[in-house]
Formats: sequence, C-alpha cells, structure tokens
Amino acid sequence: MTRSTTRRRAAGFTLIEVLVALTILAVALTAAMRAMGSMVDASMSLQTRMLAEWSAENHLAALRLSRTWPEPGVSGYACPQGGTPLYCEQSVSVTPNPVFRRVEVAVYPSATDKSVRLAWLVTIVPNETRNVL
Repeated sequence: MTRSTTRRRAAGFTLIEVLVALTILAVALTAAMRAMGSMVDASMSLQTRMLAEWSAENHLAALRLSRTWPEPGVSGYACPQGGTPLYCEQSVSVTPNPVFRRVEVAVYPSATDKSVRLAWLVTIVPNETRNVL
C-alpha cells in the first residue's frame, strides 16, 4: 500500500461546518434579543399603565373622602405617581338624578400628549352636603 491511498481524514470540523454553525447561532441569539426587548417594552408599558390607574384611583378616593360636591366641567392637573410624570383630566357631568354627579378621570402621559389614554375611571358621586342628619 502506498502512502497516498492509506490517507485518513483528519478528525474535526471543516471551515464550512463552523461557519454554518456560527450563522445558526447568530440568528438564534438575534431572535432571543428581539424577544427580550419586546418583553422589556411591554413590561414598561404595563408599569406606566398601572401607575396611571393608581393615580386615577387616588383622585377618586380623595374626592369621595372630601365629601365635596364637584361642579360640572373639565379640569386638568399634574398627577405624578411613582416618579412617573402623568397628567389627569377630570370631567364632571350631571346625571338624570340631581343627587348624583358622574365623574370621569382620564390619565395621559403629559398635558401636551393626549394621543394615548393610559387609564380611564368613571364613578358616581353623591351629594353629601344634602344629607343633613
């Protein structure tokens, strides 16, 4: 037997096999990073909406506890929550029953950006000043 016919193939991977494996790994890691980025964005959005909901609930609770009779109309004010700047807009309207008023609180990211409403709560407030015992 000659030396050329008894040549054995060296153990290991070829350059093409290594490049294909690296390409597959790069695609998989890119997809994983995009998925993580989407999850982080969704988490931040959910946190902001939760803080907006808390801000609206706090305002309505304060309104109920103060036992004031709100005047019909629309008013806005800053309502930051948890270090997040938010803008609340209160809308008070009359109801068919004169003893109650309908109060809506909408929460936005800022006074100038009302394209996205983060939270919206509605309640009915009784006229506590009429209940004299």
